[in-house]
Amino acid sequence: MLGSSLLPSRLRSIGRQDGAAKVGYLNRRISPLLQGLSRRSCTHPIHIIVFVALLASTSYIGLLEGSLFESGRGSKDASKGIDMTALVEGGRSLKVGLETGWKWQSELRGHIEDTSAEHLVLITLVFPNSLSNNSPQTAPLAEAVPISKNSSARPLPSTSNPFSPISQDTALAFSVDSNEAAAFINELQELPEHNELAQDLDARKWVMNANRRGPGSQNALRNWASNAWTEFVDLLKNAESLDITIMVLGYLSMHLTFVSLFMSMKRMGSNFWLATTVLFSSVFAFLFGLIVTTRLGVPINMVLLSEGLPFLVVTIGFEKPIILTKAVLSASLNSRRQDTRPGNEPNGISVGCNANTIQGAVQAAVREKGFEIVRDYAIEVAILIAGAASGVQGGLRQFCFLAAWILFFDCLLLFTFYTAILSVKLEINRIKRHVTLRRALEEDGVSRRVAENVATSNEWPRPEKENGTVDQPGITVFGKRVRDSSVPRFKVLMMGGFILINVVNLCTIPFRAGNKNAAPPIVSGISGVVTSPPIDPFKVAENGLDFIYTMAKEHQKTTVVTILPPIKYELYSSSLSSFTEEDASIFDVDYRDQLFDVVGGKVIEGVLKSLEDPVLSKWIIVALTMSLILNGYLFNAARWSVPNEHTPIDRHAVEPVIRPKAAPIAPSQHGRTPTDCEQIVRENMAAILSDDELLALAVRGRIPAHALEKTLDDPKVMTKLASLTRAVKIRRGLISRNPATAETSALLEGSKLPYEDYNYENVHGACCENVIGYLPLPLGVAGPLVIDGQNFYLPMATTEGVLVASTNRGCKAINAGGGAVTILTGDGMTRGPCVAFSTLKRAGAAKLWLDSDEGQKVMKAAFNSTSRFARLQSMKTALAGTYLFIRFKTTTGDAMGMNMISKGVECALNVMMEKNGFEDMSIISVSGNYCTDKKAAAINWIDGRGKSVVAEAIIPGDVVRKLLKSDVNAMVELNVAKNLIGSAMAGSIGGFNAHAANIVAAMFLATGQDPAQVVESSSCITVMKNYNDNLQISVSMPCIEVGTIGGGTVLEPQQAMLDLLGVKGAHTSNPGDNARKLARIIAASVLAGEVSLCAALAAGHLVRAHLAHNRSVAPTRSSTPVSAALQAGPNRSQIQEGLTMTTAR
Repeated sequence: MLGSSLLPSRLRSIGRQDGAAKVGYLNRRISPLLQGLSRRSCTHPIHIIVFVALLASTSYIGLLEGSLFESGRGSKDASKGIDMTALVEGGRSLKVGLETGWKWQSELRGHIEDTSAEHLVLITLVFPNSLSNNSPQTAPLAEAVPISKNSSARPLPSTSNPFSPISQDTALAFSVDSNEAAAFINELQELPEHNELAQDLDARKWVMNANRRGPGSQNALRNWASNAWTEFVDLLKNAESLDITIMVLGYLSMHLTFVSLFMSMKRMGSNFWLATTVLFSSVFAFLFGLIVTTRLGVPINMVLLSEGLPFLVVTIGFEKPIILTKAVLSASLNSRRQDTRPGNEPNGISVGCNANTIQGAVQAAVREKGFEIVRDYAIEVAILIAGAASGVQGGLRQFCFLAAWILFFDCLLLFTFYTAILSVKLEINRIKRHVTLRRALEEDGVSRRVAENVATSNEWPRPEKENGTVDQPGITVFGKRVRDSSVPRFKVLMMGGFILINVVNLCTIPFRAGNKNAAPPIVSGISGVVTSPPIDPFKVAENGLDFIYTMAKEHQKTTVVTILPPIKYELYSSSLSSFTEEDASIFDVDYRDQLFDVVGGKVIEGVLKSLEDPVLSKWIIVALTMSLILNGYLFNAARWSVPNEHTPIDRHAVEPVIRPKAAPIAPSQHGRTPTDCEQIVRENMAAILSDDELLALAVRGRIPAHALEKTLDDPKVMTKLASLTRAVKIRRGLISRNPATAETSALLEGSKLPYEDYNYENVHGACCENVIGYLPLPLGVAGPLVIDGQNFYLPMATTEGVLVASTNRGCKAINAGGGAVTILTGDGMTRGPCVAFSTLKRAGAAKLWLDSDEGQKVMKAAFNSTSRFARLQSMKTALAGTYLFIRFKTTTGDAMGMNMISKGVECALNVMMEKNGFEDMSIISVSGNYCTDKKAAAINWIDGRGKSVVAEAIIPGDVVRKLLKSDVNAMVELNVAKNLIGSAMAGSIGGFNAHAANIVAAMFLATGQDPAQVVESSSCITVMKNYNDNLQISVSMPCIEVGTIGGGTVLEPQQAMLDLLGVKGAHTSNPGDNARKLARIIAASVLAGEVSLCAALAAGHLVRAHLAHNRSVAPTRSSTPVSAALQAGPNRSQIQEGLTMTTAR
């Protein structure tokens, strides 16, 4: 509906499909403006934050000196008396007489036309806490109040309030002719304390709050807060119970809104900062709106704010920042799965950047939600403007005017200040992920350079080129590349700016203190704010009004009474004259110097005064400290990762030429002799030599084959990747020309083994040495398979035909029963060192100490000190003569963790030997085969190693018959006979399964795991039961040794497969979750493979497939294992589902 577009987003239906409506004219015009604004905020977030904070500070100073806090140059001076206008503005006028039927009638101030009536002013003096038994304060008596002889003032009976027992105030009431009221109040500025024991001249005095002069703005906030609290108590005294209940509910709802904001942001990954930023943004918008409203002359009082703000917060809420944050996070997540292509922008609005960057993600979110957010703001502002233009009295018009300005500034700050903070938050998270992954890889034994490359390649967001395209992974801060020179330059600018600010501050002190005679700003407590709300006269002075009413009726005279707000007093040990200007701040003077008469002087004045405000000075210090820490963190984190700058050489000089066979080495084309070439190598300039010259040197033994990468590494000549690729090429030529192996290796250089277009940076120093290329391996996927309620495709790298197809059939069967359920029963990698002692007695003592609580505590502390991720869980010891074997079991985060554990074990053993009385212990081996690693062992089968997982599925009986072409009982019997009894007869350890190693090996190769650990990782027992005519199948795998960082997972193709499973890299919030999830997926995959193969064996399909398969014939469509198995099936329905294995296990 057309009208639905006028409603805020939370009141509209969210079921509308994307792209259902065309982009409107306003959307096409407004969205690019919002995108440009947000882009600048994301590109220069620190500038935006500082600028907004500076404006907010200046606004705060303006409010201190303006009408809101009643401080400024326009306040009444003590010598000129009290500002009666402010008092009358906050009072009420009542009239009683014959024309009113002798009933009190309210009169508008300034519209009292009866000149014959008697005009009185009713004044109430309040002395706080003067009735307390524990208080030495004593209020003056009515008789002690100085009244001149010719004055018409007379005391009246005072009126108590319901809060008197709590507040313990004393009140005095007086009536005086309206023409004498100002003079009478001036005489009451100081009243002596009623204390019979005080005889000295320096006795304490009650001083009127309105005339208590402090040292300027240094006490402005404190006095304002005190006055505001006093006015709040007065309001509470005069309020109705229903009003109090409504306000309590309003404030409760407002705080619940704050809680909801923090909970919403926490669900999006920010526990504190984003929600706090939203509150800061709202406070800044409030300050800006308040300063604009007061400068435009609209009266705003604190009571009105306290009543209206809770309902404004509740009705408007913080929906829009939450919507924008969700949109930014959604855009960033979507960009990781799909590329943004030119011309495919939603709504037909071009972004001009890629969503793979922080700026791009923010702009994509602004493009998607920006117009809707601005439209909602516009609707809300329009409604408030209508309220401000209405004729409703009672402060509604003023508050609507203020609220409209607040929403305007809130909208502006949302796309500037908040987006700047959001970009900083995303940038910090990016750097933290980068550093965490790099350190985890280093702890797992990966070299720093490879760890940096892997962390950079996994980095999101990607750096952005100047033309808006996404560059290769690199080191950036806020979308800009950081070089080594950026860090010192930043430090110089930061320190220079800090010094400049202090110099300007010191140099302007004489100018700011130039007018010594100027009256310092003061704080008036009479009105508290611009216009105090009308009081209830009968609650303030009911007894006095009764007295005046009686006298007026007795004399039959019309009387008009103006009831002033209660005037508060405070007890001081000194009088007004003791408050001098000596303690006033140099910033509390009236700036009249010509320095501030120039354009922009007011702004400079506000900024300079903000530096000495008691609140803002601390705020500025905190802000500067946080800015220094933030910038230092960002640039130091960037410096940790800044690689050396490389200058690429001509591609034609790097690309190797594939020769069909080993050819003789051509003479140098540059006229260099072998001696010259050797000299160039000694000078570490080998990269400038040609391939033939390098090959000739390698053949003569002048360059070792294993040192080619190091020899050719020269950033000034070529990139790191180019030098590594060139080293592989030279090594291939060297092996082809080795006379000792010429019979077998001569064809390597021109063979079909590929070596180009591969990222050897992640290989060198991490995965392989003496590299001569890489082996492509067929990769397939089975599934999807439902595992714990989530669908997964299963990547499998294998050369065994129909393995993927058979596993795929198992996935279908498991999905038909609702999917697989997995349980993780253990998580702990092990390392079992062997230590030796000279005697059995000493070895036994060491075993007892290690098994004791003290030994466990000492070893755990030593082990845990070596890593942020590895945590020692337990130690198991065993003696063999004088040899002691210790099996350390630890968590390793998302790494498989062998290197990480070895480092911790070595440290713990050294602590045991050096600090705990076992100096005679000798370490035979850090790994004593008690782990046990890469070998089938009963200890792994019993105690577990790595991740211990159990996976289960219940397959309906009809699915077993129709899809698996078998029978539940037949499969149960086959499992008992083959997997259990057969394996037991063979004395198998952990081999109670059909072919778990097939699936484990295929997935290990696909995901970059250690293939050698398939030995223990494939330990599995398969159990099948007839469960109500359904097949209940489970696999228990106690030692799945996997990781998602380190080892082969640093290779890009393997990372892509981990990303396919959603477990790439380290888990962002809970280290170890990705590795545990991968173990669950592998166990469920084994379950699918077991189901399919056992069904094929039970149905006899596998044997018939082997008999039909002729391995001497080249693979064709009619003679593959798949087609043979299908032809051997009992019916044609097997064409789609009868996929079996090529070999029985």
